[in-house]
Amino acid sequence: MDPGPGAAPIQSDCETELETKTNRSSSLWSWWPSWRPTSMSLLKTTESKILACIKNDLWARFVTLVNQDRIWTLSLTNKGTPKFAEQAPKTPLVMVHGFGGGVGLWIRNLDALSRSRTVYAFDLLGFGRSSRPSFPSDAAKAEEQFVDSIEQWRQAVGLENMILLGHSLGGYLATSYAIQHPSRVSHLILVDPWGFPERAKPETQQSEDQGVEAVKRPTIPRWARAIVSILSLFNPLAVIRAAGPWGPGLVNRFRPDFKRKFEDLFDDDTMTQYIYHCNAQTPSGEVGFRAMSETLGWAKRPMLQRVHLLPPSMPVTMLYGARSWVDSSSGDRAAEIRGKAHTKVLLVDDASHHVYADQPDDFNKVVENICKSVD
Repeated sequence: MDPGPGAAPIQSDCETELETKTNRSSSLWSWWPSWRPTSMSLLKTTESKILACIKNDLWARFVTLVNQDRIWTLSLTNKGTPKFAEQAPKTPLVMVHGFGGGVGLWIRNLDALSRSRTVYAFDLLGFGRSSRPSFPSDAAKAEEQFVDSIEQWRQAVGLENMILLGHSLGGYLATSYAIQHPSRVSHLILVDPWGFPERAKPETQQSEDQGVEAVKRPTIPRWARAIVSILSLFNPLAVIRAAGPWGPGLVNRFRPDFKRKFEDLFDDDTMTQYIYHCNAQTPSGEVGFRAMSETLGWAKRPMLQRVHLLPPSMPVTMLYGARSWVDSSSGDRAAEIRGKAHTKVLLVDDASHHVYADQPDDFNKVVENICKSVD
C-alpha cells in the first residue's frame, strides 16, 4: 500500500476495522463521546491534509505488534536518489514524538531529513492513530509497555539498527529504549527531553539558635495545593474531552502557537485541529504518561538516575530550545555523568520546546549532520 508522494494515506479494511473498534471503545468509556466533535476518521482526514505537503515517497500503514496492537507508521525515501545495488544502505532515522503529539507534527522535517536516508515516524502506542490499550498505574510497568511496543515495532519493520530521535516524552522513552536495547541504536538524539531531572526537594535547615526548621522557599498556599491535588486525579488532557464542542476552541485559545508555527503551510486551523483530534480520543498513552509522572509533570523515575547505563560507545546529542521551559542544565548534567563518552549539548536560538517547528532549518541541519556522522 503506497499512496505515493504527497498523497493522503490509503485506508485499508483493517484500518476501518481498527477505527470502528476504537470508536466503540470510546463510546463505552464515557457518556459524552457523541458530544465531542471528534473521531478516528476525523483525525485521519486532518492528518491526510498535513501529509499531502510531503514531496518525497511516502508509505503510510499500520504495523501490527505481537499482541495485535497497531502502530501507525510513516516511512519516507527520496524519490530522486538513484538506487545503486552496490551502495550500502544508510542507517535509517526513527523519530518519536512527544506527549499529546503525532506524526503530523514532523511535517517541517520529514522531507528534508529523508533526502539521503529512509526516515520512519510513528505514533506512540496510545497516541495519535495507534492502538489505545490500557496502561498499568505503576510507573515502571507503564514505561516498559511503551518501550516494549517500540522494540516490537522495530522487529516488525525489520530494522537492525537506527538513529533514534525523541522529542519530550519521546526523548525519555527513546533513552529508556536505548538503555535496554543498546545494540539497536547507532546515535541517540534527544530533543528537549522530558523526565530527566529529579524533582527538587524543599530546602530546609535547622536553626542552631532557635532549634526550629526554617524553610528557604515560600510555602505553596493551601488553596493552590488543594487545586493541584484535585487536578492530579484526572488525566492531563481531560479538560479537552470534558469541554465537548468547545474543545477545539480551547486548543485554539490555549495553544495558538501551533497555528503560528505552521502558518506558512496552512492558513486555517489544520494544525490545532490535528492536536485536538489526537487528544480528544479515548485516553490511553495519556494514562501511561500520568502513571510515570508526579505532580506538575516530574518523572517518578528520573532519567538522570539511569543515564549512566547507556553504553559509553553510544553517541548522544541533546538538543534544546533556548527559550524552552525544559532546563538544558539536565543535558549538562547528563554529559557530566557520562564522563568521556560522546555527549553533546546544543542550544537552538529563538526556539521554544518544539524546536523542530520553531527553527526547522536549524533543527534539520543539526540532525542531518549527526546522521552523516553515522554513515
